[in-house]
Amino acid sequence: MKKDIILCGVGGQGILSIATIIGEAAMNENLYIKQAEVHGMSQRGGDVQSNLRISSEPIASDLIAQGGADVIISMEPMEALHYLPFLSKEGWIITSSAPFVNIPNYPDIESIKAELEGVKNVIAIDIEQLAKDNGVPRSANVILLGAAQKAIGIAYEKMEDAVRRVFVRKGEAIVEANIKALSIGREAQK
Repeated sequence: MKKDIILCGVGGQGILSIATIIGEAAMNENLYIKQAEVHGMSQRGGDVQSNLRISSEPIASDLIAQGGADVIISMEPMEALHYLPFLSKEGWIITSSAPFVNIPNYPDIESIKAELEGVKNVIAIDIEQLAKDNGVPRSANVILLGAAQKAIGIAYEKMEDAVRRVFVRKGEAIVEANIKALSIGREAQK
């Protein structure tokens, strides 16, 4: 098994929480993992990106080469397009369909959607709306993770266990909200 994953979004959207959950699930599967992160400034809506490499064999580098990403998980559709050069020909983009407009010259959302439609494998869902509609407004990132679970290639039960371990210190209500969010994402990608 080998998966090279790029996680991206805007500061404060929970990208690093997703990386932690995936990493926890991978370690529970006895997989090797390497991670490299670029943190933007969340109070300024800066870019946050993480390279996450998972493999059953040892991994030499923590960075993903252009054309090498199996999956791009993006909390924001424009950010997904920023990392498009890194996507492999058979790779997947799993992204929020709703823009996070944090700059004055944000591109037209219809042109972003048209560009995403040109990619072979794309799942685009409105995770913010799903989170609000299902009473888990702070778990949109975990909904996106649930939608990406099959593309990542780690069993759903292992992801669920990882969610429990990552959020256990925050209390049972937070754990259950995030388990619910993971399930919502899995259902939304079908």
